[in-house]
This record gives sequence, C-alpha cells and structure tokens, in this order.
Amino acid sequence: MPCTTVLVGRKASNDGSTMIARTDDGHFDTKKLIVVEPKDQKRKYKSVISHVEIELNEEPMRYTACPSVDTKNGVWAATGINAAGVGMTATETITSNPRVLSADPLVVPKKAKKRGEKDTPGGIGEEDIVVLVLPYIRTAREGVLRLGALLEKYGTYESNGIAFNDENEIWWMETIGGHHWMAKRVPDDAVVVMPNQFGMDSFDMEDALGKQKTHICSADLREFIADNRLDCNQGGRFDPRDIFGSHSDQDHIYNTPRAWFMGRFLTPYSHRWDDENAEFGPESDNIPWCFVPDRRIAVEDVKYMLSSNYQGTPYNPYLNQDTGVRGKYRSIGINRTGVTSVCQIRKDAPEPIRGIEWICFGSTTFDALLPVYPNVHKMPPYLSDVTLDVSTENFYWASCLIGALADHSYNTCIQHIQRYQARVMTEGRRIIREYDAKIAASGGISLCEKANAELAKMAKEESTKALNNVLLESQKTMKNGYNRADN
Repeated sequence: MPCTTVLVGRKASNDGSTMIARTDDGHFDTKKLIVVEPKDQKRKYKSVISHVEIELNEEPMRYTACPSVDTKNGVWAATGINAAGVGMTATETITSNPRVLSADPLVVPKKAKKRGEKDTPGGIGEEDIVVLVLPYIRTAREGVLRLGALLEKYGTYESNGIAFNDENEIWWMETIGGHHWMAKRVPDDAVVVMPNQFGMDSFDMEDALGKQKTHICSADLREFIADNRLDCNQGGRFDPRDIFGSHSDQDHIYNTPRAWFMGRFLTPYSHRWDDENAEFGPESDNIPWCFVPDRRIAVEDVKYMLSSNYQGTPYNPYLNQDTGVRGKYRSIGINRTGVTSVCQIRKDAPEPIRGIEWICFGSTTFDALLPVYPNVHKMPPYLSDVTLDVSTENFYWASCLIGALADHSYNTCIQHIQRYQARVMTEGRRIIREYDAKIAASGGISLCEKANAELAKMAKEESTKALNNVLLESQKTMKNGYNRADN
C-alpha cells in the first residue's frame, strides 16, 4: 500500500522513547484496533491473496493489531505491540527496478491454466507479515531475523519496508526482489522518513556479513549484486537506493515531495529547503534517509508530519489562491487512510506499560491521535467493535465523518479540527500520566483496561463535539444555501 513511515530514535525523541509510525493508506479499508490472544492465533496460516500455507508451531504471545473489518482479502493487521513490548509496522510499499526484479523475481501466485492442475501459491506480503512475525519476537532485532528467514524460504510477491522497535532499538528492513533483504539499525539520534521508495542510502556490508552490529542482510547479498551487475555506484561508495531503488518521474510527484516536507520540518535550520540555493527540493533524488533533527521530536510532531498537506508551501491543495503548483504533489495526509499508528516504547516506564500505541483512524489531516495501553486482554468497544456500516458509535467511522465533512469546508472547519486534535492529545496525555502513576504503584492489566475505557470515553465525547461543529459549518456552505431579508 502507498503509505508513509516515520521512525524516531530514542535520543531524537523528547522523552527517550523509540517511536515507529506509519499511515496505512489502503483503498478506504475499514479498520479496527483489537487484541489477539494466544488461543486465537492460528497454528496453520493460509494467505488469502497468495494461498501460501505456513505452519506456526512456536508459542505465540498476545499482541494488538489493526486488521481490516472486511476479511475477504485477508487480515492486514497493519501494526501492533506484543506482550514483550516490541512494536511493528507493516508495510511501507517501496520501489524497485527491472534489474533487481529480473534477477530475483517476485513470487507471485499463479492460477492453474489447465483442468486438473493446481494453483501455484505465491510468497508472503503485507496481508500476512504482522501475523507471522509479531507474536513470536522479543526484540526488534529478532523481528528482522524472523522475517528474513520467512522471506528466504517463501519469498514475497511485493516490495516492502518494515519497522520494528523495542525500548532500546529501531530496525528498518527492506525487501529486495523476491527473496533478498537488508536491514539497518536506526541511529539513536536520528529520525527516518520513508515515502514509498527504497529508502536506505548507506549500508555497511562488512558489518552485515560479519558482526551484524547495526546492519544485517541476506547471506548471499554481495554475490547477488556482483553476479547480476546491479551496482550503479561511482567512486567506491555504496548507496543501496541507487542499486535497488528507483528515480522515476512518478517518484518526483508521488514520493520524494513527502520526504522533502518531513525533512524540511525536522531540520529547518541545518539544511536549506526553499530558495534557489536549497540543498534539497521536492523532486530531489538525494534527500537523506534519516536526519538528526534540529530539536527533539515528540508524538505531536510525528502526527504533524503524517498529517501534512504541504501547509506553509505553495503546494497546499487547500490554499484559496491558485499558486500554479497548488495540489501538484501527493499529500501525506490523504482521504483513503484507514489507520495511522505510532508504536511508542518507553524505556523509563515500568515493563508492563512500556508500550503506548497511538491510533488515528481516517485522514490524518482532520482526525485525532489517541493513546492506549496495548498490554491488555481487550480494547474498548469504541475502538474494536467496528462494522462495515457507518456509525457514530465507533472511533473509525466518527473520524471518517469528521474528515469528509471538514474537507469540503476547510477554511471554516479547520479551527474546529485543530481544537479537537489538541483536546484529544492533551486529555490523552493527562489520562496516561495519571494511570502511569497508578499502575506503577499497584500494577495490574485491569488498570490498563480501565485507563483505555476512560480514553475511549473521552475520544467519543470529543469526536461528537467535533462532528457537531463541522456538520454545522458544512451545512452553511451547501450549494443550495439562500438568504433573504424579511424586514
């Protein structure tokens, strides 16, 4: 899926936590937040899209997931945090090139052509990856190793990037062709920005094939590059993006502008972004994979980046005047986002509550980010009981309604949206602070569930207020409006 990812190292965050965040930009997929207990984890997994079957003999852990409500195309768990305090987001669809895909073709399922023949299963993909990995890992590094083994055995039918985090580390992994892959530990002082392109722009192959301190890859990756003459680098440098990725015209409209906006936000002083002497423009192919931000980054900053519609630039589609380039580039906050998550792991919190999962449904430009404790047995109905029918009784549909109404009356609704987003964030933080103290004193998952219930109640109240406000503003700007003086 065309998504956007942000990764925040523990020394780049304001509170020493690690954060991995992603917008799940499907095709208006209805989403919910649930808890999957070990007894509910299938021991024999079968993919709906590729039909591959995989035995899962290890004992699973409890984990959260944001699956699709309509399961006709599979689970699509999207993101989650497990009972060991490991977070995962999957997946960022990334680009590749014909040189790579011809050397190691994607493992695409094939329909039987003749009667009596069987369909040929494909590899694993975004539909499957969270379910196959997250319940079985206790560190971010273990996530890379497990998924790497699955890719080498079963292959994949698409090119993807996947993030893992624990209280100490973040690892970013990118697939290469059907069976190859590489992964890199995110520097502690850095923030990674990923806009649907192959991302890594440096890699230590010696470390990856040796001690694997901060780099890991397929065991035969060096030979794969050499045998297929994939290396396009000059002067002895090793840039994986130039070897495995793309630099297409479509990238310059759809992908690189998103990296430009996020880099511009993170480093407004240490880099030049906007004038004729800018180091990087919206269509630059060399925007770095990661930045050391000019100031430390909080959850609110991650949400701001993932809500971007190029505000403060001439590319903003909501500008009143035509700048000639208004709406030229694909925004980060778009209409078809199903769910956005921030998996935050806090090193200084007691072990049972190290993880906080921040959830936003619908278009991030208009909707609010809500924190919950993931180490629970169930989520509140407002987050988990979502149907395919529109209803104000759950956070998903309430969020979608707010976004759809506010978009058509942006100039009059945006003040209501900003107040709504700030209230949910402020009250969410207040409730988490209150229950952090209570849980640290007495412990118990029941208190986490009580906190989540209070958070969901608050979110429902604030979403209802916001919906009331944007509905009224939208009614005022209906095309059949007419006023007549009766005096």
